[in-house]
Amino acid sequence: MLELLCVLCILIFIGCFWSVKQHLAFGKARGALQDHLGGHPSCSLNDDSKDAILLICKPSALANYLIKHCTTFHGFWTSLSWTWNWTSSPFLQTIFNTCWPVDGKIHFIRDCLQMSDEGLVALDWAVPGAALHRRRRASSNSTAPVLVIIPNSFGRLTRNTVKLCETALDHGYLPVVFNRRSQNGTPLSTPRLQQFGDPSDLREAVRYIRYRHPSGRLYAVSESTGSGLLLSYLGECGSSSYMTAAACISPIFRCQDWFESGPPWIYHWPLLLYQKICLSRYTTALSEIIHMEELFSSCSLRVSEEAMFCHSGAKEAEGSYSSSPWESYWERNDPLRDVDEVAIPVLCLCSRDDPIRGDPSTTVPFELFETNPHFFLLLTSTGGHCGFISSGSNRDISSSSYKWSHQALLEFFHATSEFFAAEERTKLAVRRRGLGVGSNVKGFPCRSVSICKKEAVCSHNIHEIYNWQRSYTR
Repeated sequence: MLELLCVLCILIFIGCFWSVKQHLAFGKARGALQDHLGGHPSCSLNDDSKDAILLICKPSALANYLIKHCTTFHGFWTSLSWTWNWTSSPFLQTIFNTCWPVDGKIHFIRDCLQMSDEGLVALDWAVPGAALHRRRRASSNSTAPVLVIIPNSFGRLTRNTVKLCETALDHGYLPVVFNRRSQNGTPLSTPRLQQFGDPSDLREAVRYIRYRHPSGRLYAVSESTGSGLLLSYLGECGSSSYMTAAACISPIFRCQDWFESGPPWIYHWPLLLYQKICLSRYTTALSEIIHMEELFSSCSLRVSEEAMFCHSGAKEAEGSYSSSPWESYWERNDPLRDVDEVAIPVLCLCSRDDPIRGDPSTTVPFELFETNPHFFLLLTSTGGHCGFISSGSNRDISSSSYKWSHQALLEFFHATSEFFAAEERTKLAVRRRGLGVGSNVKGFPCRSVSICKKEAVCSHNIHEIYNWQRSYTR
């Protein structure tokens, strides 16, 4: 026990030293990013300060509405001065929201769903109160909005996810956490794991949620590498995704490059070790389809991912990679492969000092947000990875009000819903005045033009749910 404590202290010391070094070098990196963004007319500062939040998007009616009505878009308070504050450290923000324990203000009620191939995924419904005072979840007649939360691809239920559930409950949402096969205590009933960007299980889970809550709107939030699954799902289903709006907290966009280069070692090794520990309990069952010796001897996330899903893997030649299976794998699992088919508003919250994603000038696809009217990027100066803890008006760091990202995305959901309702009211008023199709009503295209490219797997009335049909892109 004493040895473990010494190792932990050494790691904390190294992490603090490394984070201070990164903080001192942050000014140069921030200046380089400003130069990179300076040539893009769609990048607009919400404040006169160079440290303000950047809202990067294609100009549209919805974008103007968000700027006007989302007050959290204009303020993220943290220490940027030379007086050091722990919230200015991306390392401490990242570690705090990943490893710090949480209190028992909520508990989860689990539904295990059997997929079409008899595999199991789990839906954890968050309800208020400790586990000793168990409450039943809301009935299927509830009209409360449902918030589908997708954790990181490693399956760890972080403090960020739990606090998001608490905040969502306070705002009247019904939060539900989607757990992949074998993750977070979900039983592995078949020798098959879910690939990084395969949305088939999520699609079936969302259809079940819609069946259980037919009267409530559906929203989705993902964190970190879990955003790859959410973006893949939104791209494949298009306007038939059941969702009204979605948000990604600290997403990894260029996933293949991220796996190949890997995050900094101080995050790389714990992620790899955690993944191996979670899979070790299924060694016998998975040995039929995975080279478990290769998996447990892997020294990088890329080799581990190859061992699980690229069966020709790295065994063919020692010290070399078989590029064909790896490239083919990412052709099927790249989160941005169908990004042009996304048909709902998507908010991405990113920090310039994110230590896991890396330099935003090379890891964030700014051209996507500048050309696609469905995507909105909030780029902050600080916040770490899934951190965004504000050091403004309150000193209780355990308070959910300190999670600026949670307040921002919930306000985004509310504003988009209000915008759609206002658009629908305007459309009905125009119809009552007897205006025909040939009139000058540019903001309201015909609803029948948008269909899902995989309509066979999304069996519901598209027009009944998405009656606003992209009118906000005018």
